[in-house]
Amino acid sequence: MATRRRKPVKPATIARWRYSLDNWLLPNLADKPLADMTNSVLRDLIGKLTQAGLAPASIIGHVQVVKLVVASAVDDEGEQLYPRKWNHDFIELPIVRKQDQHRPTVTATEVEEILASAKRRYAVLFALLAGSGLRIGEALALKTSDLSPDCRVLRVQRSIWHGKEQTPKTPNAVREVDIAEPLAQLLREYVSGRNGYVFATSNGTALGQRNLLRVLHATGKKIGFHAFRRFRTEVLRRARAPKDLENLWLGHSKQTMTDHYADGLRNDTV
Repeated sequence: MATRRRKPVKPATIARWRYSLDNWLLPNLADKPLADMTNSVLRDLIGKLTQAGLAPASIIGHVQVVKLVVASAVDDEGEQLYPRKWNHDFIELPIVRKQDQHRPTVTATEVEEILASAKRRYAVLFALLAGSGLRIGEALALKTSDLSPDCRVLRVQRSIWHGKEQTPKTPNAVREVDIAEPLAQLLREYVSGRNGYVFATSNGTALGQRNLLRVLHATGKKIGFHAFRRFRTEVLRRARAPKDLENLWLGHSKQTMTDHYADGLRNDTV
């Protein structure tokens, strides 16, 4: 699935599916033939996952893997061997309520505290995450050649996952991001005389996410990197930034036909 020509699957997604299979689905369903995977079986599985204390979003993710496995069984003509009409009410599939989800973010004061507590190269990385909204894999894959001479614009062209380069998360993630002058000045000073990855180890390879997370937590803030992305979104919303620009800079997918009509924005210089 990672190498197929039509819609190849990202390694991170395959890793999530493997985790779901190894830890939840195979222990509960390995003795079930695909032909016997019915709504009632799925309802029993959801009951077990609920009793185990899993969050609704996690349960939905595991159920989706079951559906994908069942749908993947096809005959020589590509027809599904076990077509199913899943009844979400019958199987009692939980509903994810956005207001109940835990979405940690940071305040401007907390960002300043993080930058003051971290060593310089980590502080520059955290400042970039907060000031640009880049995903952590996009930031770690950033090379000096991706920055404009004045560092006012950066180009997102790749991502890093487990130390390996890959294409960004979605086609919309390939983009140019405008950088505010104070952050651009910080970047100019940091990349002066550097080549290759902007944030690199002593041997020139990209920094590892796991080690960086330990550095972040050492500042006293028990958050994930996505908190910086939420912070950037909140800043843009408070500044009343146009929705099209917000989607462009954050690399969000198009949700409406109007978003598709605004594709020309990608060719504009702001």
